[in-house]
Amino acid sequence: METKVKQLQTLLKFTYGLVPIVAGADKFTNILTNWEQYINPALAKMLPLGEHTFMMIVGVIEIVAGIIVLAKPQIGAWIVSAWLVLIALTLIFSGHYLDLAVRDIVMAIGAFVLAKLSAVTDRAVA
Repeated sequence: METKVKQLQTLLKFTYGLVPIVAGADKFTNILTNWEQYINPALAKMLPLGEHTFMMIVGVIEIVAGIIVLAKPQIGAWIVSAWLVLIALTLIFSGHYLDLAVRDIVMAIGAFVLAKLSAVTDRAVA
């Protein structure tokens, strides 16, 4: 049973580590999508910098969060989970891309599960 739990944790760790890194890196290239389209218009009006620059900052945050998940999943998964909830809330409050908001909430739950699972497995090792 312990081996199966560790395998699940590893799968989640790589999922929630690599996906933010890839999405974060794509904020610089827009190969997957034009990320600026997802910025809440009300937020865009308040930005002291351009939307593309803002998305590059978001990209750096996502890359760092992914690296933390890979290095310390118990901590990094909490960060990614919270980040995904914030993204979902931004989309909900904009009234656009509600399908993506639902997806991000589901992903946040998965990251939450990784955090809790990592806490259990870390205690079992200690």
